[in-house]
Amino acid sequence: MPDLEVSDRVLTIPNALSFLRLLGVPLFLWLILGPKEDGWALLVLAVSGFTDWADGQIARRMNQTTRLGQMLDPVADRLYIFATVLGLALRDIIPWWLAIALPLRDLLLTFTLPALHRRGFNALPVHFLGKSATFCLLYAFPLLLLGDGDSTLNLLARVFGWAFAIWGTALYYWAGALYFAQLRHLIQTVKPISGPAGS
Repeated sequence: MPDLEVSDRVLTIPNALSFLRLLGVPLFLWLILGPKEDGWALLVLAVSGFTDWADGQIARRMNQTTRLGQMLDPVADRLYIFATVLGLALRDIIPWWLAIALPLRDLLLTFTLPALHRRGFNALPVHFLGKSATFCLLYAFPLLLLGDGDSTLNLLARVFGWAFAIWGTALYYWAGALYFAQLRHLIQTVKPISGPAGS
């Protein structure tokens, strides 16, 4: 399989879709906390999920993979997770321990950035486990929002939503542990860059 070509371009279709996803974060929070228009909030999440899939497909098929896109994609995922857990916790749909546990993992990972930067890296590659965790969580939260009610449909949505949330949270921390293992290997095998030019 040939190596993926990564460019420094900014104006690409996948990057535009990623920016669109980012604009949806404050809109989602306003919908869920302000007018409490849960249907529209779910639509924003659905559009976000579609653009997340589409930007990856387009980037690969049209050779538009960029360094900016590689940074924006996980940032958008994490902002949606943070915004969703915050909104659901403020609505008393999920407990605060869950709303704190997920951003806490990402906060812990930020402490690894200096070690990466000293070795010339901005981030480690996203692996399949991390993608699976994000997939579970981005399915869990719309279902939990849909489960806010007393009907049979609400009950089913809650059951499936919590199943995705529990698996997603476990995988999220497992992915974090693998990330730390990757970082440890990198520290042991790659020397820090000394000086601005790496000399």
